[in-house]
Amino acid sequence: MPPLNDPAAVEAAVRQAVATTTASDIHTHLFPPSHGRLLLWGVDDLLTYHYLVAELFTFAPRELTTEKFWALPKTAQADLVWEHVFLRHGALSESARGVLTTLSALGLDVAGRDLAGMRRWFAAQKVEEYLARVFRIANIDYAVMTNNPFMAEEAGCWKAKLPKPDCLKTALRIDTLIVNWPAAAKAMRAGGYKTTASPGAAAFAQARRFLAEWVKILQPVYLAASLPPEFAYPSSAVSSKVVDKVVLPTAKEFGLPVAMMMGVRKGVNPALGDGGDGVGESDVTALQHLLQEHPDAKFIVTMLSRVNQQELCVLARKFSHLHVEGCWWFCNNTSIIEEMTRMRLELLGTAFTAQHSDARVLDQAIYKWAHVRTILADVLAEKYRNLFTAGWRPTEDEVRREVRSLLGGAFEEFCKK
Repeated sequence: MPPLNDPAAVEAAVRQAVATTTASDIHTHLFPPSHGRLLLWGVDDLLTYHYLVAELFTFAPRELTTEKFWALPKTAQADLVWEHVFLRHGALSESARGVLTTLSALGLDVAGRDLAGMRRWFAAQKVEEYLARVFRIANIDYAVMTNNPFMAEEAGCWKAKLPKPDCLKTALRIDTLIVNWPAAAKAMRAGGYKTTASPGAAAFAQARRFLAEWVKILQPVYLAASLPPEFAYPSSAVSSKVVDKVVLPTAKEFGLPVAMMMGVRKGVNPALGDGGDGVGESDVTALQHLLQEHPDAKFIVTMLSRVNQQELCVLARKFSHLHVEGCWWFCNNTSIIEEMTRMRLELLGTAFTAQHSDARVLDQAIYKWAHVRTILADVLAEKYRNLFTAGWRPTEDEVRREVRSLLGGAFEEFCKK
């Protein structure tokens, strides 16, 4: 294929590639339709997602307490979010705009503001067909779920061997094991493992057996853990010992990367439920020490605090067994995504994954990918203009190759290492 010798042609090729290249969504909280209520979807689940519930309470009248809100049925909760976030306060947040992007992409008339009509439309959908429709609109080939064997309802679904579509892949979630050993030990005991509330060599051996069983059940893409800003390694804390004695031996045995999402402060405002979590600056030296001491392990990392992003990128330049991915949670705002994507391109080239949807509601995958593609196209167009000025002439195939790298290709290559 001949090189592109016109800057306008280069930009057109970049924008076309970003718009049409299929993405792999490497971190979500979705479930197979066969898992029933665990899979969230539809307009009421969109409106009552914890981003918007937290936003509601920045606007809500004083008499609407969290206790009153949670006592309401989901449709009434959604009505309150619709009224206060959308109708009375302009829907200007990224989360609110995302709902409108999603509904519009599905062909619904958001300008008509007919919430009842939207509910009727969703009620007519069949979830299996709807999942495939969402994936087509978002242009994703597969999504990696987050599967927690320490949650009884989830574990029961997997042990029942309920059907799973090929477009959903698994990840084995282990943060309970790392950050709350007593709770993890209790869950493992319920499954027949001889784990004690006080960790020790015998209990750690049982925990490794537990993880090995779940690796065989789930066949996960990676092990996944959400960690607080205070996570330290190495340390005398139980969390550090669990990483050394349970997590890393299992990861190495099965050749699985350890995916760490670092920097969430759980329960800053517990009254808001999942919306009550906050953000803190992580100690990146914990990751540095893990990389230094375990060159035979693979780590996939994203961090929640904007403050940590440069240090994380620099580590990824120094250690080839670290893969940086996604703009997570509070970083999933257009201004921060743009900043982070520019920095990562400047430091890492295309050896990172630009985004994951982190979707807990199926429909969210539509807007998360639509919004990030717009940003990625703008940033890449500028970077390729700079290359053109420097005398470089890419081909269309090269552009498509690098876009795919950012949308899942680099992740897949990293996992094969």
